[in-house]
Amino acid sequence: MQEHDNPMATVSAEHQLGDLIRQLREHRRLSVRTLAAKAGFSPSFLSQVENGLASPSIASLEKIAAALEVTLVELFQAGEPRSSVVVRARQRPKLDSGWSKARIESLGPDRATRLEPVLITLRAGGTSGKKPHSLTREQFVYVVSGEVTLVLAESRQVLTSGDAVTLAPQTPFRWINDSISPARMLAVSSRAL
Repeated sequence: MQEHDNPMATVSAEHQLGDLIRQLREHRRLSVRTLAAKAGFSPSFLSQVENGLASPSIASLEKIAAALEVTLVELFQAGEPRSSVVVRARQRPKLDSGWSKARIESLGPDRATRLEPVLITLRAGGTSGKKPHSLTREQFVYVVSGEVTLVLAESRQVLTSGDAVTLAPQTPFRWINDSISPARMLAVSSRAL
């Protein structure tokens, strides 16, 4: 059984994510209520996330990270800073989103670069969120394997292995895996130093 198919591994990953969010929130001296308001969520939802009782979507994770003034990768690197420029496959930090049916893996060495590369695996039926969301930075996405639908405004584009797209800042988008197989995407976002 793969790790992301094991219910206990998912619970553990959700608790770990909740702990990281709580640590960052407390470090910034924000209350649950304040962070929830900044992210656009109810305090009860954010409390459930922090306690490992709710699995936020990729879009929700992006909103929480932005409210904490970190990127998504910085969110899950908060617990394990790295200094090596080499990121070994077995050592890269991972986040699982049960709601999105996704796994996000950090491919970058640390926070000292302008690029934030992640590998996103959307399992069958997975989606980045209920509705399109946008980022404050530019993002390049390359489909490594599988098939995924990109929703932009009113258009839907099916991307398959080898296809790529560059999304401008503030462009609302949504990813959906309507296929029966996982889709893997390399996403590289810019960030300010």
